[in-house]
Amino acid sequence: MKIYTKTGDGGLTSLANGERVKKTDARLECYGTADELNSWVGLLRARTDNAYQEQLGEIQNKLFNLGALLAEAEGDDWITRDDVSRIEEWIDQIQAVLEPMRAFILPGGSEAVSTCHLCRTVTRRLERLMVAVYENEQRESIATSLQWVNRLSDFWFVLARKIAHEQKISIFLWKK
Repeated sequence: MKIYTKTGDGGLTSLANGERVKKTDARLECYGTADELNSWVGLLRARTDNAYQEQLGEIQNKLFNLGALLAEAEGDDWITRDDVSRIEEWIDQIQAVLEPMRAFILPGGSEAVSTCHLCRTVTRRLERLMVAVYENEQRESIATSLQWVNRLSDFWFVLARKIAHEQKISIFLWKK
């Protein structure tokens, strides 16, 4: 099977349900951004130890699920409320071992910490793009996925702090 089909040469592509849409369609922007985020998570996996591999792998799989949902694949259980709760549990577990924040943090410190912040910013962009899709479609599955994406950006933030703590790296604080 060839990797190229030539069916997208005119600026259209097919969704999972066969519908042809412009490559500028909001859903494509969303799942393209989810794919970009997945690549950053893959890089983060390469830059962290085994302690985070299971969580990061689960996130990568959920990002593929999110892409399928946005590509109009059948099924509305790609991301569930249980998935939202799971990320909240991860955040709570990480925050339990960290000192309370007293200032804004600037990205940086190590490759792994910086990659967490890249994941966070791409996740926030994904969230903004998904809001536009949700406003147009009002699907419950997208609303739940939006909650998951919102929590995911918080997860990246606390994970960056935890990795900096474990690596004994000073974090950069914002100074006005």
